[in-house]
Amino acid sequence: MQSHQLSSGDVIADRRADYARMLEEGGEPEAAAELMEQALELVPTWAAGWYRLATYLEKAGRGEGAIEAYRRTLALDPDDIFGAALKLALLGDAATPDRPPSRYVERLFDDYADRFETSLVEKLDYSVPQKLASLVASTSRHYACAVDLGCGTGLLGPEIRACADRLEGFDLSQNMLAKAAEKQVYDHLAQADLSLAPDLSGLFAAAARHRADLVTAADVLMYLGNLESVFAIIEELAASGADIAFSVEDAGDSGGFHLAPSLRYAHSEAYVRLLLARHGLEILEIVKTVIRKDGGKPVAGILFLTCKPT
Repeated sequence: MQSHQLSSGDVIADRRADYARMLEEGGEPEAAAELMEQALELVPTWAAGWYRLATYLEKAGRGEGAIEAYRRTLALDPDDIFGAALKLALLGDAATPDRPPSRYVERLFDDYADRFETSLVEKLDYSVPQKLASLVASTSRHYACAVDLGCGTGLLGPEIRACADRLEGFDLSQNMLAKAAEKQVYDHLAQADLSLAPDLSGLFAAAARHRADLVTAADVLMYLGNLESVFAIIEELAASGADIAFSVEDAGDSGGFHLAPSLRYAHSEAYVRLLLARHGLEILEIVKTVIRKDGGKPVAGILFLTCKPT
């Protein structure tokens, strides 16, 4: 974890916060919250400390106290690297944002990069790269240029490398990109924010528009609510006749998208179909499947294989 999450700058406050964490891990969130409050009396401007207090209060069933602590976190950290606004939405204190703060997502994956594959693949039975690659392989096409949006540590890259002459990967997290580079399967890797409009995302040079005949996004869209920006980017990237393969967490029959307790977004098939039609993309195949486990329970997902008409 990064220093901004750990240290208050005060030795006594840090010691009390460490004890609070141990109490919470031992199943005593009420006692943890009391000790964390003592730490914050010493360092009242510690945003990460307020966030930790909020999580302890929430686990202790003290919803109003948690809301106030999340509000304090957000006031002290307007960039919201901890995702306090998402927590406030889940607690009913704010409207669900269309997307999480970019700094929150970037920090989350920068911190998670070193243990990402072990946690996701070995512990959570993550299977999207293989399943999405199987959909791509069903086209029996060889691609001149494939673009892997939200490539992360590059789990999809080795699965589709053989079917593309050139493979590009983009992600918001520099630490995840560094892990992807270690695999040595991407011809180009760069940082990009999928929540931004195409002309602001850093993905495009004028000569590079419509360069991809395959665009993929494996387990990425659940970190966005409103997917308009992603489909606008795909529209800019995809050449005529391109295939587009991606996954979402399944929101069931809700008709739109919602924020889950995991702080990820789930999207309904109807919502994705609406966006595909709006952006002129044709559906080739839809597969409903389990994409991972969360808390020991299966997470339902939807895989889409679509194309941009010639």
